[in-house]
Amino acid sequence: MQLGYFAMPSHPPERPLKDGHDWDLQVLRWLDELGYTEAWIGEHHTAPWEPHPSPDLLVAQALMQTKNIRLGPGGFLLPYHHPAELANRVAMLDHMSGGRLNFGVAASGLPSDWAMFNVDGMSGVNRDMTREALDIILKLWSATEPFEYKGKFWHVNRPGEMFGVLRPHLKPLQSPHPPIGVAGLSKGSDTLKLAGEKGYLPMSLNLNPAYVASHWEAVEIGAAKAGRTPDRGEWRMVREVFVADTDEEAMRLSAGSSMGRMMREYFLPLLGQFGFLEYLKHDQSVPDSDVTPDYCARHNWIIGSPRTVAEKIEKIYHDVGGFGQLLVFGFDYVDNPKAWRHSLELLAKEVLPKVQHLKPTKAKLAAE
Repeated sequence: MQLGYFAMPSHPPERPLKDGHDWDLQVLRWLDELGYTEAWIGEHHTAPWEPHPSPDLLVAQALMQTKNIRLGPGGFLLPYHHPAELANRVAMLDHMSGGRLNFGVAASGLPSDWAMFNVDGMSGVNRDMTREALDIILKLWSATEPFEYKGKFWHVNRPGEMFGVLRPHLKPLQSPHPPIGVAGLSKGSDTLKLAGEKGYLPMSLNLNPAYVASHWEAVEIGAAKAGRTPDRGEWRMVREVFVADTDEEAMRLSAGSSMGRMMREYFLPLLGQFGFLEYLKHDQSVPDSDVTPDYCARHNWIIGSPRTVAEKIEKIYHDVGGFGQLLVFGFDYVDNPKAWRHSLELLAKEVLPKVQHLKPTKAKLAAE
């Protein structure tokens, strides 16, 4: 098993944008020093608690300040970008990374973002746009001859040479392209079906294991469509994680601190509006009003001492049938940076060695 990081990035609304950006850079430097293998940065446009609209700006800076960790958007919201422009920008970013870039894509799930860009997400247009945009991007990266693409949403050309010196030339450094990751939240996620179909890296966002099990089913449905055998070793699980020296301290520093505030003031109310609180409950008789940060810390989050956290990771691993990488859900601990740094360090140095025996393989899957 490997460790990575997934940042919305999330910051309290009063945090100045640059201060939040600087915190994210600091965390990415820590992750690199601690041996985390990858980090993904989200894109949002109308969420004050998720204030970063351009993950590539953070990725570009972080690439200059890190040595080994793979970085990437997690992901670019493809309905809001012209695919030809984004293909060129990502290709350039891949060269800047020296081959450390991951390319995360997403369909966008916030109705307020849909409204800003006039995208009919309620009818699934955002998912159709995502598939078309990604198809165009991959064609631009692979083509050697001119072509014209007349899609439902975009009309793109790869022109031939002009005036003897002008021609399309931007290709990614990695061949055939950077690894593509897609994140899913909804039950039976369509984007995770796309991951299974195309062989992309699937990332499951942070609800409970019983709910997340449907995500792997979605990957398998997509893979079956393409005649592929999906690899659980590539499955990323995004979870709230906090490690401290004792279980009591972990509870105080998570639910009782910045993690708890973000969940209480933003994420849990948002999930409630989307009808997702039921997927956080260990028992459906639990009223919505009882789904608090303390409740989530007890039933869903991976918090505690190194020993407790290792036990919880192993239980989740077996509950969902195996996964290859745990992505720590990022939070803003600007007011207590030592606590977050210590948590990340304990996870890497004391917890990770205890779960190294958890290694899903394709061969095992084929036999199941």
